[in-house]
Amino acid sequence: MAVISPGVIWIVVFLVLPSAYLMTIAFMTNGTYGLPRMPLTLEAFKELAGFGFLGWSPGNLYTLIRSIWQTVLSTSLVIVMAYPIAYYITRAPARMRPLMLLAVVVPSWTNQVIRAIGWMNILSPGSPVSDLAASMGLIPAQMGLFPSKFAVVVGLVYNFMPFMVLPLYAVFEKLDYAQIDAARDLRAGPIRTFIHAVLPQTLPGLLAGTVLVSIPAFGMYVIPELLGGGKSMMLGNLVARQFAAASNWPLGAAGALIMIIATLLGLLVLRRMGKKLGGDSQVVL
Repeated sequence: MAVISPGVIWIVVFLVLPSAYLMTIAFMTNGTYGLPRMPLTLEAFKELAGFGFLGWSPGNLYTLIRSIWQTVLSTSLVIVMAYPIAYYITRAPARMRPLMLLAVVVPSWTNQVIRAIGWMNILSPGSPVSDLAASMGLIPAQMGLFPSKFAVVVGLVYNFMPFMVLPLYAVFEKLDYAQIDAARDLRAGPIRTFIHAVLPQTLPGLLAGTVLVSIPAFGMYVIPELLGGGKSMMLGNLVARQFAAASNWPLGAAGALIMIIATLLGLLVLRRMGKKLGGDSQVVL
């Protein structure tokens, strides 16, 4: 007990108590200067659903749906890109693998704001990438790929790629290639070989990477704020603005509580998927 007590105290003080305080604020009334006060009420959740003194507006619901969609899209793109990268690294010569893993991880050592500003320059109007997109008819002339929803998704994929590559690399190192050879001997095509021989073996790394990518992506603030330019606000931006410019702490706390609930539901879904697809204790989150 003495060994684990420092960790337990740390979790209680810096995680459990702030979360409990946040839940309390979400049910309080918005007072002077946005500070919460009694009595307890559900007004913050009604406002989050779009009900205000001028009637109903779907703006907040659009933000929630946009957050879910961009999280699902970016996580899916990360998975599609991380699988071949992780596989290629494991098939490379042993002396090259540490360098290749370092190349994947090094960008994450840079401050997230600096990386977002870098993408702002790459996708801004007049950049070679934007000019190429304009010449292909993908965007109007003299317009850049930034700010846009596309820029936000690119930023999310770039930011969270290492969190998917590393877990997949760990399971690819233990891959039983005899199963892959057996599937090929049975005349299975590349897709069926992947589904029946590769995916079940890499499922633990896939689910771990999905958790590491989707949860922080859903509550992301910096990337939508900078690369979205106010056009692609996500739930994290909505929460932050309520605690700052809008001065509505109960509404911000209600939004944060929704993020916590959505995270727990996502973990529950992944847990059930792990049990159903893998049936192994390794894939149970």
